Amino acid sequence: MARKASTLAAEAAPDEVRLEASLRPRRFAEYVGQTAVVDKLKVYVRAAKERGEALDHCLFSGPPGLGKTSLAYIIAAEVGVGLHVTSGPAIERKGDLAGLLTNLQPRDVLFIDEIHRLDAAVEEYLYPAMEDFRLDITIDSGPAARAMKLEVPPFTLIGATTRTGLLTSPLRDRFQIQERLEYYEPADLERILERSARILGVSLEPSGSQEIARRSRGTPRVANRLLRRVRDFAQVDGDGHITRAAADQALSRLEIDSLGLDPMDRKLLLTIVEKFGGGPVGVETISAAVGEERETIEDVYEPFLLQQGLLQRTPRGRVATIRAYSYFGKAAPKGGQGELL
Repeated sequence: MARKASTLAAEAAPDEVRLEASLRPRRFAEYVGQTAVVDKLKVYVRAAKERGEALDHCLFSGPPGLGKTSLAYIIAAEVGVGLHVTSGPAIERKGDLAGLLTNLQPRDVLFIDEIHRLDAAVEEYLYPAMEDFRLDITIDSGPAARAMKLEVPPFTLIGATTRTGLLTSPLRDRFQIQERLEYYEPADLERILERSARILGVSLEPSGSQEIARRSRGTPRVANRLLRRVRDFAQVDGDGHITRAAADQALSRLEIDSLGLDPMDRKLLLTIVEKFGGGPVGVETISAAVGEERETIEDVYEPFLLQQGLLQRTPRGRVATIRAYSYFGKAAPKGGQGELL
């Protein structure tokens, strides 16, 4: 029987976090989308179980909300071992990492979210643990300093990152399994919404599911968040039944348009178009102009805008495309960067 996963205490988590966790798939059979990735992981997990070994270290990358954390939970459940959850910024010192590793049981899964934000000294301390399942500990200092090796049980490290480019090559190369998660097709999001609606006890028509999926930015986390908000509007303004009309009305009040763009998406694009002539303009300048953190712009907003063909990254900065001008009903400047795109 699998040991109970080690997670943050439920009573300490906000209601929204607990609700999101309740919608998380528990097994590969419940996981929708990312078919190629999941099919490979099933093989790796089964092979490791048959050999009685820890699964090789895994690195999952991609934009936020695509299911990287869910895959970590599923892998631990499928292997039948404990899951220990932390994040890169939370591991401030070598001692923090040592405490995590020495508390693992054989074949356990250690999940580090935002692994690209690990401190450099902590990252180097992690290398021998990943390769040889040992920690190199220095006792005392100066002339009396001596090193000792502390064995740790064979374990699986699962790292998640939205910024693969910020990972150092030595760390990235130590992950034997590396997979990138892509944005979801609307049909897959509809299946996710239908499952979430059953769990939440929401009456959701297929047409309502299609409308929410279409505006969910290809992201399950966004789809589930919009489902909960649409449910609120349907409950207060209607009979609680989510039809296409009810979903459209609620999403319009949430200022989510037919492409899935929200007010910040539009503000960001309009800033480039109106204040900077369509670009190119640096991301730091955009950050200051719209009042949003650079990391949030790069991790949350830009990937979807790039995918939609509304924005382009160039060596000189960000540029609004012809499609962005068309979206706002504006004419691209003749001879300008927007027209060339």
